[in-house]
Amino acid sequence: MRLPTIAAGLALALLMPVQASAHSEMEASASEQGPLDRRANDVVGWLRGEIAPQDLFTAQFLAQIPAETLAQMNSQLASQFGAVLGVGSVERQGPLRARIAIRFERAIGSGTMVLADAGEARIAGLQLSDFTPVISEGAESDSDQSDAEAIAADLAALPGATAAWFGPLDGEAVFVYGDVDRQFALGSAFKLYVLGAVSEAVADGRLRWDQVVPLGEASFPSGITQSWPEGAPMTVQSLATLMISISDNTATDTLLRLVGRDRVEDFLRRTGHSAPERSLPFLTTRELFLLKTLDTGPAYAAADIPTRRAMLVGLDGDGVTTDEVVAALGEPNLVEELEWFASMEDERKLLRALVALDDPVLFDILAVSPQLSETQRAGWAYAGFKGGSETGVLNLTWLLRDEAGQWHMLATSWLNPEAPVENAALGLLAVRILALR
Repeated sequence: MRLPTIAAGLALALLMPVQASAHSEMEASASEQGPLDRRANDVVGWLRGEIAPQDLFTAQFLAQIPAETLAQMNSQLASQFGAVLGVGSVERQGPLRARIAIRFERAIGSGTMVLADAGEARIAGLQLSDFTPVISEGAESDSDQSDAEAIAADLAALPGATAAWFGPLDGEAVFVYGDVDRQFALGSAFKLYVLGAVSEAVADGRLRWDQVVPLGEASFPSGITQSWPEGAPMTVQSLATLMISISDNTATDTLLRLVGRDRVEDFLRRTGHSAPERSLPFLTTRELFLLKTLDTGPAYAAADIPTRRAMLVGLDGDGVTTDEVVAALGEPNLVEELEWFASMEDERKLLRALVALDDPVLFDILAVSPQLSETQRAGWAYAGFKGGSETGVLNLTWLLRDEAGQWHMLATSWLNPEAPVENAALGLLAVRILALR
């Protein structure tokens, strides 16, 4: 399973709302500007649809992020944050690099812009990493409630089913949307259950974080270890870090087999999961990919649990290629029947169970890739993250601890069995949800 690429490769992140003036746009004329200033203004023109991507970005950039993908991103930004007003600031970090801020009606988007050269000065890199919801001067005291209603309306407008929950793990939600008891496909967020079972095994003395074990049979991407030699020595902690931080599927399967499928299933049940049978047997990533690629997926999904276990014993994936798997998952494929599942409430129970383990290594692993900038982490003493996706499925889950020591969850899920989901849309909504705190 793959960690979602939010905003078509342009990273989105979360931060707290700030006070901002509506008159912070730069007004320097083009003749007074250097290439960084000019290109920052051109980014505004591109976002407004006034400048074509091929007139702004390098060919290498557009080879990785095509113009149609950029257009989709622009539409999502406009939907979430309103019209583009102008450039807020350009902070030079070198002759070809700057941190820029773009002012939208309802947010300021900040990040890094890199030029290819100082001549034609096409943009070789653009990463909008901070989206700050704007608190307008003289805003009503009930503006948070109004924004919560707007977020709920935007979630409702997404095709398919969505749900979100944000608040203390042991308290009342700051924001909740959708049926918190509905089972949503998790994508790679299921790996949190594997992480919990491994941490328990370490606590029980059955495993050690520094224990060296052989890398298991290769799965399919995402990850890096699928191309490494089978049997390569790895520590348990290294495998778990790869599993969470880059969603490495082969590392995940190695750990699942090491700790035991039965142990992971037992951990899932003991978290208080409301419908564990939906995810049993607890599949490896390779098994899920093969079931969805071969003709056995529908029969497996319709079978009872003992029959499913028997089918896994005979599952033969020899000769199945990555290209075949990619083709099979190009459109939503049994996303309501064959996946790993949890509701918003199940996820909250899962995070409570992880916190209760009180394992510093587990917390360190979750915090390797928190999907938050340094600025965004300023309001939290701790931030951990795991997301997951496949075509038609997206989950984003954060474990957060405030400066008073209280644990929080921000989780969002989107399921559409009819079409791929737009990853940026849910990421942008998560930005706004966190700003309600």
